[in-house]
Amino acid sequence: MILSGVSPRWLLPANAIFLHRAHKAYATKAGRLWNNALTVEIFRPMPALTLATLRTGEIATIVSIHAEESLHQRLLALGFRSGKRIELIRKASFSGPLQVRIGTTDILLRRNEAAKIKVCKT
Repeated sequence: MILSGVSPRWLLPANAIFLHRAHKAYATKAGRLWNNALTVEIFRPMPALTLATLRTGEIATIVSIHAEESLHQRLLALGFRSGKRIELIRKASFSGPLQVRIGTTDILLRRNEAAKIKVCKT
């Protein structure tokens, strides 16, 4: 798949080749400017990262929530939205809950609920 333009990296498929023009102007000896540099970037697939796999103190951005309707509505009511910054404050031992911070609000989540929230590290 070949894409052109500017797009956030987490929205691109794993096998995307991204073409764009470099925003650099080059000067020749005659003083004229030309710009024909083409940049090709090949994106490697990122490992699936969920809120449950973050380490204590790491900050990430919510990409998506893959949960049943009732849990999804509850998480939206608590402030879990795509694009929001989230910080993992601490993990309880023995598969206990996770304490996360969204903005100034601290929330405790079960690990199985946190595993349904896809994030991207910032």
